Amino acid sequence: MNVRYARVSTQDQNLDLQLRALDAAGCEQVFRDQGVSGSQRDRPKLKQALAALSQGDSLVVWKLDRLGRSLGHLIELVSDLKERGIGFVNISENIDTTSPGGKLFFRVMGALAEFERDLIVERTKAGMKAAEKRGQHLWRPRKLDRVQVEHAKDLIDQGKSRNEVARLLKVDPSTLYRRLQAVKV
Repeated sequence: MNVRYARVSTQDQNLDLQLRALDAAGCEQVFRDQGVSGSQRDRPKLKQALAALSQGDSLVVWKLDRLGRSLGHLIELVSDLKERGIGFVNISENIDTTSPGGKLFFRVMGALAEFERDLIVERTKAGMKAAEKRGQHLWRPRKLDRVQVEHAKDLIDQGKSRNEVARLLKVDPSTLYRRLQAVKV
């Protein structure tokens, strides 16, 4: 079964062009998001369309940008479909992941997305290293300093529970526990 998905970003826009193209592609079921940005990951009708698909089916869209705005999100969606044994067809750009050419296209896109992620990680690490060299503090300050941890340990040794001590210090009990473990008093 071919399930079609159509989307426009504003209520004023019209779905007719997409729907005519999808009808010509022989789609049985249609899901429409109207007034929903493609950058939103949580789109109600897209969720329904994805849930309606089963192995051997295909999700059909008019253009790639109707499915998603970012390359990473598109690849994530299409990879999920592939894992479920579901094809993906894009009418305008003539992409069909059930064909060898369509598979190649998405593998190339996946490689580019992975390369982009690696570059971002590399730049982030370089920026953090440079900030450390400048003496900048990169992490948020600890909620409990060494003196507070020592005080907490004393209170616990006097018979107070960790929960009581955490309440007194206005921190979550798990925060207190982690700091007690990190700072050996």
